[in-house]
Amino acid sequence: MSKTAIVIGAGFSGLSVSASLAQKGYSVTVLEKHSLPGGRARKMKAGDYTFDMGPSWYWMPDVFEQYFAAFGKKPSDYYSLKRLDPSYYIYWGKNEYTPIPSGVDALVELFDQYDPGSGKRLKQFLDEAEYKYDVGINKLVYKPGRSWLEFADLELIKGVFKLDVFKSISKHVRKVTSNDKLVRLMEFPVLFLGALPSNTPALYSLMNYADMALGTWFPEGGMFEIAKAMHALAEEQGVKFRFSADVTSFEFEGSRISGVRVGEELLRADVIVSSADYHFTETRLLPKSLQSYSSKYWETRVMAPSSLIYYVGLNKQLDRLAHHNLFFDESLDVHAEEIYTRPQWPSKPLFYVSLTTKTDPSGAAPGHENMFILIPVAAGLEDTEEVRKKYFDMVIDRMESHTGQTIRQHIDFYKAFGYRDFVSEYNSFRGNAYGLANTLKQTAILKPSCKSKKVDNLYYTGQLTVPGPGVPPALISGRVVAAEIAKDFHFS
Repeated sequence: MSKTAIVIGAGFSGLSVSASLAQKGYSVTVLEKHSLPGGRARKMKAGDYTFDMGPSWYWMPDVFEQYFAAFGKKPSDYYSLKRLDPSYYIYWGKNEYTPIPSGVDALVELFDQYDPGSGKRLKQFLDEAEYKYDVGINKLVYKPGRSWLEFADLELIKGVFKLDVFKSISKHVRKVTSNDKLVRLMEFPVLFLGALPSNTPALYSLMNYADMALGTWFPEGGMFEIAKAMHALAEEQGVKFRFSADVTSFEFEGSRISGVRVGEELLRADVIVSSADYHFTETRLLPKSLQSYSSKYWETRVMAPSSLIYYVGLNKQLDRLAHHNLFFDESLDVHAEEIYTRPQWPSKPLFYVSLTTKTDPSGAAPGHENMFILIPVAAGLEDTEEVRKKYFDMVIDRMESHTGQTIRQHIDFYKAFGYRDFVSEYNSFRGNAYGLANTLKQTAILKPSCKSKKVDNLYYTGQLTVPGPGVPPALISGRVVAAEIAKDFHFS
């Protein structure tokens, strides 16, 4: 008789763990509070406009390929990918922007234009980053983080200094160039990791490799197509989904969950996996005696940024903007300090703009544009409508100034999404958007464990546990936890 599992949440990690458990012979039911899969990667329709609500960058295509290959499939069995070229634009100021080309050779040429001789150093930097990416993605992130013995790996031990764990990315980048624009280009991928570049290990130059060498891609139809694909794959494995099913409580037999309650209905399973917010599951669904971590523990966690997001529909098409656009017209250092060092609403924030209609016109009516604006902000900042309007006006003013075109008068749809929405929609701890900061003190076994320390049959997957935040790590998290469950329950 097969073992049974209930997975709470149909985000990427929940979809991943459910399909992986089903492949191992488990009878799996997924309970999702929303009406469709994807979690933070849901889509939203507003008239003729379609918006990806969360993740918008498709990086690390090899991780997606490995995930689908584990089931004898390919991403192309479910969705079509296009590599973007340019990968993105960076705006430095009024009428001053740089298209960031796709491919290492073109980037070497770009670096030499800004800083003669830096192209060769960039190539060496990326060669080293490739090693870190290979070890980091194929070795480190697949560790469940339940014991330090997992890292007693000869290759890891021999390569510890090549991984640059004890050097900052800030110093590492400046070995390539001191040009301010190029430095900002190289430091931007670590902005969401949870620390200043000066406090982030140079190990994370692997993110530069993902950006510059592996490229920026887009699934036709939007990022929600990935969620649709993973949902379809899970159903092919026999996973059952129940949407609009909000888990309200657990029932217990000693130190074991005996049932999961959805409204008045009680569902039973051998194993429970929470792909919901870790802190919410611990503090709202478990009694204090069965919580693995104290309130003091959670209070001292260092968070990656939250986000203030705007979904905007325009009844015109915009010039001088690409699919992905980074507005670096203000100080990266100041904005980063206002996120990490002295958390507050930013004075002059950097921001990101996505126009998927530049690549896929189906996101809006002909002649229209869908626009996604994201401002990284410190986690835990409660927002008001006045705050949302202030920052929206600020970014629209800067966009109009820098691109030389009117935008505000062409808006025919507007929706803001911030702290209180992350809490209400996703039960997000401190309204976080990206999980825990990737600091050395919150890495691997120092993250909240993927297995409850006090509940025998409760596991966790997703951005607050191993390996960390991001879409590729979420896919990996689900696979790792499924393997741990199969090992613990001696069932495969």
